[in-house]
Amino acid sequence: HHTELNGTDRLIVRRGQAFTINLYLNSGSYQPGYSQLHITAETGPQPEEQYGTRAVLGLSDEIDDTRWSAAVSSPSGDTVCLSVCAAPDAPIGRYVLTLDGHIQFDFILLFNPWCPRDVVYMDCEEKLAEYVLAQDGIIFRGDVEYPVPLAWYFGQFEEGILDACLRILDMNPKHSRNPGKDCSGRRNVIYVTRVLSAMINSNDRDYGVLEGCWKDTFEGGVSPMSWRGSVQILRTWSSTSCLPVRYGQCWVFAAVACTVSRALGIPCRVVTNFYSAHDTNSNLVIERYLNEKGEIDSSTRDMIWNYHCWVESWMTRPDLPPGFDGWQASDPTPQEKSEGVFCCGPVPLRAIKEGELTFKYDAPFVFAEVNADLVHILKYNDGSTRKIVNEQKVGQKISTKSVGRDAREDITHLYKYPEGSVEERQVFEKANHQSKLHQQQAKPGLQITIKLSTGIRKGCDFDVFAIVTNNTEEDKKCRLVFASRAVSYNGVIGRECGFKDLLNVELAPGGERKVPLRLNYSQYCNNLTEDNLIRLGALLIDYSTKEAVMAMRDIVLDDPEIKIRILGEPKEKRKLAAELTLQNPLPETLQGCCFTIEGSVKLKNYKILESPIEPGQEAKVKIYFTPTQSGLCKLVVDFDSDKLGHVRGYKNVIIGK
Repeated sequence: HHTELNGTDRLIVRRGQAFTINLYLNSGSYQPGYSQLHITAETGPQPEEQYGTRAVLGLSDEIDDTRWSAAVSSPSGDTVCLSVCAAPDAPIGRYVLTLDGHIQFDFILLFNPWCPRDVVYMDCEEKLAEYVLAQDGIIFRGDVEYPVPLAWYFGQFEEGILDACLRILDMNPKHSRNPGKDCSGRRNVIYVTRVLSAMINSNDRDYGVLEGCWKDTFEGGVSPMSWRGSVQILRTWSSTSCLPVRYGQCWVFAAVACTVSRALGIPCRVVTNFYSAHDTNSNLVIERYLNEKGEIDSSTRDMIWNYHCWVESWMTRPDLPPGFDGWQASDPTPQEKSEGVFCCGPVPLRAIKEGELTFKYDAPFVFAEVNADLVHILKYNDGSTRKIVNEQKVGQKISTKSVGRDAREDITHLYKYPEGSVEERQVFEKANHQSKLHQQQAKPGLQITIKLSTGIRKGCDFDVFAIVTNNTEEDKKCRLVFASRAVSYNGVIGRECGFKDLLNVELAPGGERKVPLRLNYSQYCNNLTEDNLIRLGALLIDYSTKEAVMAMRDIVLDDPEIKIRILGEPKEKRKLAAELTLQNPLPETLQGCCFTIEGSVKLKNYKILESPIEPGQEAKVKIYFTPTQSGLCKLVVDFDSDKLGHVRGYKNVIIGK
């Protein structure tokens, strides 16, 4: 049943697959054809046969894996082997099995992606190992030009996690309103996935797991960057009377949803959409207004996130026309309400790709996240406006971890057709995406791009360059505004890191000019958020025609590398040491330094450094840990300090038996 990682102290089985109970008879012997057993299986507080939460079964000649059934195999004297099989569409959850009205025992029933009759069936062992059994993974953050892998420990088989996941289902408001109907609904993976999408966040004040925070400070909780895995979050939620854990952001919400889905038996993966649109008014257009200084009007709720993470779950969709089975997107990050609740999905990826916006659930919102049109409008000082030429596109490099490898897999093709293709235009027509349909691909007379110098990392001073080109046959006199500001990953603009306003840029026909902008650590150091992002914007205005062109680019400032060295032979249940080293790259001293390590190892281990780390000096510690199981293990390491914030690293270690 692929549940041994949950431990063997209780019975945890999957639906549509038989399990065996040995019965020891106190007296008499079992007589095939004469002896009978009356068996009931019940789940939830109001079990009823008509709702599928109560099954009554007698003994059959053999197991029928299409429904609840029981059979006796290999009877011998005073021992009887009883095989029981749950229906492949039985509700998941806690069950009580009763034999002859007086012998009772409990078991937990999960979805079964190994069972061809289960709606979550997946017919590839490598994918099952990745999307159901793998307890660690990679989530991609950073920027479209520079995706940054973040190691995460899902830990779905850790002690107490399955209980927390079942408690999430029991705490959802639908269960409080009608427990019998809710428990019956747990046969349906679409229903369960939608409940999880609502319950991982707490915006509806519904005992949800996580509270979101996108401010600069995280009072009353911890920074979302401090989490290395889902285990501590779920244990904290379960042990504090289901109070929401503070705080999460999109990758944390998605990672916890992935843990819960895998724990319940739903194949699941975290995906990242770079340049993700948040379209609040459903017009598929994100409008940004700029003044002549390049400053963006931030009054609109429509946003472009540098990246946004959600989850995909594998299932069939019998509620939709044929052809929409497979990966379904759902999003536990609270953004917009769906049917009165902060949740999103599940919606088939194919529905997004084909522009089927009436298909359940929340297809228009997800379609906009990957397809909305980004329009920049320049507000001149005299009050007139003009559309700015800008080539930035929404929905790029949609990414997930590769099966069996840490490499990034690009899955953009599952969400959209190639740009400019006939199929893409047909989808836009179906989705009534007027802005995209009316786009003109005229080449502007003026062009601008942004180039970076090499070796950009936190702590150093560096140059960035605006390259302006005149593609016309006339002399041009222009204004160039070149600005840099700290930015959060969700698109909120912070303070200035460097600025240049050139009022008299002259360009000959075919001419080009390279304009540098110096970014000094002394200026940007206190403005950065934990996302380590700086947004560069270059705006070029032609005085003669009022034509405006614009380029935008984000820089990810590299954190220093954490070097991880394993001392000793890695073996199961044998104490090991990890030597962790990090060099301070900043021109100032680091205070309050602490290394933390997490993974499929005993306990969470951390070590606080007593002394500060001077510029250029190495922080070095040894942390001892004991691997709890053999196989591939990801050690997820975090280094925290006052000036660097949270620096992450990981190492794959093969643990022997």
